[in-house]
Amino acid sequence: MVEQKNENKKDFKHVGNKVSENAQKSQDDFRHFVRIANTDLNGNHKIERALTKIKGVGFQFANAVCSTLKIDPNQQTGYLNDETIKRIQELLKDPLKFNIPQWLFNRRKDYETGEDKHILTSDVDFIQDNDLKRMKKIKCYRGVRHMRGLPVRGQRTKSNFRKNKGKGSLGVKKKKGKSGKV
Repeated sequence: MVEQKNENKKDFKHVGNKVSENAQKSQDDFRHFVRIANTDLNGNHKIERALTKIKGVGFQFANAVCSTLKIDPNQQTGYLNDETIKRIQELLKDPLKFNIPQWLFNRRKDYETGEDKHILTSDVDFIQDNDLKRMKKIKCYRGVRHMRGLPVRGQRTKSNFRKNKGKGSLGVKKKKGKSGKV
């Protein structure tokens, strides 16, 4: 019994740090940075995780992209070919065309057009800023709360909202007195 185990161990050869020919070919195809939606993604990360680095794409949406395009979510981003990258770009531009569910979109029932959209990268900041300006201009409740730097969603204001609000420090400041004879 012991001899059989030793014989089985001898059959396996440890390759060590040597790289096989197939691995060398795949290393030539590897890219350290992949550009998708005007964002550089790390080629060493799994595609599902790397897509979340794009502003406007969360874990759920990245998972939906992988399952819709039938991409292995555990595949490294650096091994994606150009055709797959183009398909990902197209899906991110128009997810409705690829039958992504509308509840995954981050801009549903847009204020101006009324349609469901998914916005990415710098558009997220731009549209959010415009929404805040509109609310402040019409002086709705949320707009007034934003103007005053108070919590917007009904939180209590006795203590916690004060953190990091305002330009100066809270507390008492000493008035500088005159120096000299008294």
